[in-house]
Amino acid sequence: MRQIVLDTETTGINPKLGNRILEIGCVELLDRKLTGNNLHFYINPERESEEGALNVHGLTTEFLRDKPKFREIVEQLRHYIQGAEVIIHNAPFDLGFLNHEFKLLNLPDFSDHIGGVIDTLVQAKELHPGKRNSLDALCDRYGISNAHRKLHGALLDAELLADVYLAMTRGQNSLGMDVEEEIVDLSAALEPVAMADIIFAPASPDELAAHAESLAGLDKAMKGQCIWSALENPPAPAPAA
Repeated sequence: MRQIVLDTETTGINPKLGNRILEIGCVELLDRKLTGNNLHFYINPERESEEGALNVHGLTTEFLRDKPKFREIVEQLRHYIQGAEVIIHNAPFDLGFLNHEFKLLNLPDFSDHIGGVIDTLVQAKELHPGKRNSLDALCDRYGISNAHRKLHGALLDAELLADVYLAMTRGQNSLGMDVEEEIVDLSAALEPVAMADIIFAPASPDELAAHAESLAGLDKAMKGQCIWSALENPPAPAPAA
């Protein structure tokens, strides 16, 4: 089976606000073995990165100015990922950007070119409920060195994620590498508020969708679950020993 471990870096967290992909990293697995047939692009996004995103990836406008635009690399990308099962950490974020880039070029969605998606964040939450499941946390849990990861980079993160995925799906989570972490009840720290003093105005469907996209972007930047996502979707408590 051919699988592609994929990661992207972007100018911001929401493609609907004009943010674009500026780096793509892909690592090929064939029958669960690394082949070395990887794919990596730096891309001129034709716009500035937002400050928060720049702090994450460190790819400046000056560095990206002479890099190819997405339309110049899309056919090579389409050929490379065709029919493969794609492995992504927090897949909705990357797929949202990739589908948006394909739509700008009047192409079928990125999702239509592949044979399926595995979201390792979803897998990790099922395997390690109540624990941190960012990429860095999973590297620590499975003994994968990420000491050279100072900033996020699409190819480096895809390479780390490939190692994490192989470790996580061969049952190494049962080898005693988990470290119990304290689960903080954030709601207990909130001061009670008199309900009679509050007027509730329900959010519109568009506002709820935009809110969900923003949280997904924050999760992506952290390679795990941000505090606001944790409040809305608290992790299940760890099973009693």
